[in-house]
Amino acid sequence: MDGTQILTLGLGLEAPWVLKDQHLDTSVSPHRLDLYVEAERGSLYPCPECGKACPAHDFADKTWRHLNFFQHHCYLHARVPRTQCPEHGVKRIEVPWARPGSDFTLLFEQAAMSLVKEMPVLAVSRQLEISDKRLWRIVHHYVGRMLGDLDLSRVTTVGVDETASRRGHCYVTVFLDMQRKQEPVLFAVPGHGKDAIKAFRAFLADHGGDPDNVVEVVCDMSQAFLSGVAQHLPNAEVTVDWFHIVQTFTKALDEVRKKERREKGHPKALRWAVLKSLDNGNLTAKQIAALQELVADRGATADAWVIKEKLRWIQQAPTPRAARWRITNYLNVMREAVTGQALLKPMAKALTTLERHAEQVVRRWMSGLTNARLEGMNGLFQAARSRARGYRNEANFIAMIYLIGSPVGRMLDHTKSI
Repeated sequence: MDGTQILTLGLGLEAPWVLKDQHLDTSVSPHRLDLYVEAERGSLYPCPECGKACPAHDFADKTWRHLNFFQHHCYLHARVPRTQCPEHGVKRIEVPWARPGSDFTLLFEQAAMSLVKEMPVLAVSRQLEISDKRLWRIVHHYVGRMLGDLDLSRVTTVGVDETASRRGHCYVTVFLDMQRKQEPVLFAVPGHGKDAIKAFRAFLADHGGDPDNVVEVVCDMSQAFLSGVAQHLPNAEVTVDWFHIVQTFTKALDEVRKKERREKGHPKALRWAVLKSLDNGNLTAKQIAALQELVADRGATADAWVIKEKLRWIQQAPTPRAARWRITNYLNVMREAVTGQALLKPMAKALTTLERHAEQVVRRWMSGLTNARLEGMNGLFQAARSRARGYRNEANFIAMIYLIGSPVGRMLDHTKSI
C-alpha cells in the first residue's frame, strides 16, 4: 500500500472522490500538508434535494482544515460541483467529509468537540491552533443540533435553580429532570424569574413535552419563580427545597452577626463558625472556641445561631404530618424569642418566610425530591467557568452547561463522524 492509498483510507474517501495529489511544505511554520481531492471526470452527483444522480453544472474550489498529519497542519482541497437537476435546478452538493458552511472536516470537528468536553475552550483552541471564536462556532452548531433531537415527552418533575454566569447580578436559570439520574439538565436560559419559566414551557412543548404533564417543580422561594410556575406550569405543585430554607436562615444569621459586631467585638473565627454545619465535623479548634464563647455571651448572634440550629429538629421529622406539626411549634417558640429584639429582625423575616411557604416545604416529605443534585451540578458549572476564567457571554456558558450536564454530551460521543 503506497502513501496515496494510506491517505485515501485515512480520509475515508469513496467514489467518485479520489486523492489526486499531495504536497508537504516544510518551508513554513508550522509545516503544512495539502491534499487535493477530485471527482473522476464525467461523474454524476446526487442532487442535494432529491438524491437523483445529476451531471455537474460547474465547480468551485473549497478548502477545509483537517486533523494534523503527525505534527503537520493538514488541509483538504476539492473542486465541489453544483448539480444540474431537472426538477430542483442548480444546487451545490454536500461533500461527505465536511458539513455545509464549515471550514473544517467532520473528523477535525469531532476531535475538537471531544477535547472541549474535557478542557477549557481557550486551551483547546491553542492546542488545535485555531481561534477560540471559530471553535465556539463549532460548539454552538453541534450543541444546537443535538438539542433539536432531545425528546422531553416523559418529563413530569422539574428542578429549577439559577447559577451565576459572571460577576455581578448575571444569572443563567437551569432546569433539571428530577427523575433522570444521569445528564439531568433539560434547559438553560439567560436571566431568571417568570420569563425563564415561560421560556422553559416553550422549549418543553417544542421537544415533545407537555407543560400540563409537569406535576411538581422543586425551586427556591423566589416570588418570580413561584408566579411563573403558577402561570406557565398550571398543574405543577411547588416543593421548596430544604436547602433554601437553611440558606435563608443562614443569611439572616450572618446579618445579625454583622450588626452586632459593630457594637461589640467578635473573634474572627466566629464568622465562619456560625455558617458551618455542626454535623460535618469540619470546625477548627478556634471556631469551636468562638462558638463556646458566643453561647456563653448570650447575645443576639447567639440567639440567632440557636434559631438556625433548631431547624435540624424540623428536618429530622419522620413524616409529613410530623414535619407540619414541628414547623408550627418551632415558629411559635422562635417568634417569642425574637419579639422586641431589634437586632433579630433578620431572623424574624426568615421565620415569616418559613411560615409563608410551610406547605411547600412539607411537600419535601411527600415526594422526597430535593435540589441537591442541581446544587451539585451547579458546582460543576462553576468549576468549568473558573477553569475557563469566565465566558465571553451567556450563550457560551449555556453551551458548556449542556455539554457537562445534559444528554447532548453523550449524544455527541455516540454520533459517528458527528
